[in-house]
Amino acid sequence: MELPAIAAALPALGWALHGSLLAHRLSTARRDPLTGLHTRAGWTARAERMLAKHPGALVLLIDLDDFKAINDTHGHAAGDAVLTATAERLAHWCGTRGLTARLGGDEFAAMVPELGTVNLFDLWAALGQPVTHHGHAIPVSASVGHCVRHQLIVPTLTDALSAADADMYAAKGHGRRNNTPRPRP
Repeated sequence: MELPAIAAALPALGWALHGSLLAHRLSTARRDPLTGLHTRAGWTARAERMLAKHPGALVLLIDLDDFKAINDTHGHAAGDAVLTATAERLAHWCGTRGLTARLGGDEFAAMVPELGTVNLFDLWAALGQPVTHHGHAIPVSASVGHCVRHQLIVPTLTDALSAADADMYAAKGHGRRNNTPRPRP
């Protein structure tokens, strides 16, 4: 290959490498570095598409109960272990067709195409299992709010999240560690 041809190819190679690095950064920016779940930004676009395609889509918001006490009592490494375990349990429950996200702190979101493919009691039971960290069992519980798209007057993601949020806070009002999901008609 001639020197002028090599010199001409170098900028193209540089731009290709730069584009690849930018794509990788964008991809990792949409994933939570601790849990590997989507961030709010990465989840929202996918969730809106799923909600538009599936009239029976189930939207969930999950908030860990007394998470600050876990960090204060057992340390932040234990809190990270609880967050990671929660993410794994949520992702396992959703399966390959569902979407999961860590919205921030100890708040998670999920969506599955149809309620019939999953069982909310199984999720609640999984999230309530203790997490072992350095040989200590850390008790964990979560408040779970849910909404089914076809129950909404305006079936937007914002309205679904608002309804799931209201349901989650109603679950918290029934007492932590005793907030079994309440089936809706």
